[in-house]
Parts: sequence; C-alpha cells; structure tokens
Amino acid sequence: MAALDRYTCEDAFRRLDDYLDRELSPREADLVRQHLELCAACASEYQFEESVIRQVREKLARIPAPEGLLNRISSALTRLRETE
Repeated sequence: MAALDRYTCEDAFRRLDDYLDRELSPREADLVRQHLELCAACASEYQFEESVIRQVREKLARIPAPEGLLNRISSALTRLRETE
C-alpha cells in the first residue's frame, strides 16, 4: 500500500481489531481514528465491537491463582529449557 493521508472503509475495517487492542503504530491508529470520525458506518461497527469487548470484560471473573502456581510453571519452564 502506498503512503496514504487517509484510510478507506476497507483499510479501517481491516485494522479495527488491532485498533481496539491498541496494537497499531501511532500513525495507523491516527488514520483509523480519523476515518472513524468521518464515517458513520465504520464508527457504528467500532462502537459495536468496542461494546462487545467491554461487556465481555465486565463478565469475566478474576480468580486468584492457586498458591505456588507461578513457581511450578517457572520450574517447569526451566526444566524444559534444560532438556533442549
């Protein structure tokens, strides 16, 4: 893709998941944001996907990890590295 000064709907839609996850470069994120400010259809899709993610996060329960789990995982990884 050539250097662009703005994204099409296809460009923005292709990057929407990464935009929601904050995984785009600052330039790409800015181009998506600018597109969402101008395009009602893409902004609507963004709002829908953002609301789904927010609702899922609200439903997730945080449970404490069992005592010693981190140590067991770390030990297992160390053993694995030693056998490689």
